[in-house]
This record gives sequence, structure tokens and C-alpha cells, in this order.
Amino acid sequence: MDRTGRPRDPTIGDAVLEATADVLTQVGYARLTIEAVARRAGTTKPSIYRRWRTKQELVLAALARRLAPAAVPDSGCVVCDLVDGVEVFVTAFRRTPPGAVGALLADCGEPPGLRAVFMRGLFSPPRRVVGEVVARAKARGDLRADLDAEVAVDLLGSFVHYRALFGHADTDRAAVEDVVTTLLRGMAADFAELSGRRFGHKHDLK
Repeated sequence: MDRTGRPRDPTIGDAVLEATADVLTQVGYARLTIEAVARRAGTTKPSIYRRWRTKQELVLAALARRLAPAAVPDSGCVVCDLVDGVEVFVTAFRRTPPGAVGALLADCGEPPGLRAVFMRGLFSPPRRVVGEVVARAKARGDLRADLDAEVAVDLLGSFVHYRALFGHADTDRAAVEDVVTTLLRGMAADFAELSGRRFGHKHDLK
């Protein structure tokens, strides 16, 4: 039911969210208008506002819809699982139009509660995946007992955010593997053992 008490047509909601994502990709967040979304979706502005009260809510819903839930990798190979986990961050950014995340976050100060919706829908899902990989590896003794897991997740996520923001370097799998390996040298209880578990033999590490 919408706020007027009338049943909602789910096909309209789906069309509006898809149209929002399309318009966002074409013109960016700042230039996106409800009128343009309505026109592309083949509906009306009042119909959209019955479902989403603000432009921010609409864009948040459209972007969250693009970020499908991701399974937490658990292969027993910490390097592999962290690489797969960081690639969840990469995928999230690739499914989000460039520049939209920062502009949207800045616009979510009002009304109250929108920032929490942003964090829950766009920020937390990929972070949860990497966080569970780190926590599991730490519990197994693969990572240092004194490791701050929250800081570790921030470091891994920051690599993706930084490169996505400035576009100065790749975030392909080889780059992700490189950053995971670099950080694990500082986080691992025994990096040589973890590396050997991945490749089947011990490597001479520099």
C-alpha cells in the first residue's frame, strides 16, 4: 500500500528504479530529476513520490537494488578469500555511476535518518563480507591476535575507494591480489605458511 492507502503496482516500482539507475548513469546525481525519471519509466511524478518521498530516497533504493547480496568466501585460503572479498568492493563501485556515491552521501544529511539508510544499503554490505573473512582468519590464528579487524577492513576498502575516486590505477584482480599480499605481510601470523597454503608450496618471500 502507498501512503494514500492504495495498492502499489510492483511493476511501476521496478520500472522507476531501473529508470533511476539509467538516468543517474547518463546525467549524474546532481542533474537527475524526478521528472526525467518519470518520463523514462512511463509514469508520473506523483506516482514516484507516493513510493519515495525524496530524490535521495529514490536514488538510494535504485543503487541498493544494483548491489546484489554477496556470499562470504570461505575456501580456507586467506589470500584467496580476501581477494574475493575485496572484489565485492570493486563490483559495488563498478555498479555505481562515477561520482554518484560522494554526491549522494553529501546530500543525505537531511531528512534525518537518510545517512543511516545510505550506510546500511551501500556502505555496509561489501564491508560485511570482508569483515567476516578477516574475523574468521583471525579466529583461526592465520592473522595476528592483536590485529584490529576494523582497521584491516578499512585498509582493504580504502584501496578500492581511492582508486575508484581518482582513477589513476587499475582495480583488476591482479591489483587486488597485490594489495592483499602487501597487507597480509603485516597482518599475518605466518605469511609464508599462508602463501604456501595458497600455492601448494612455500615461497621465498622478500
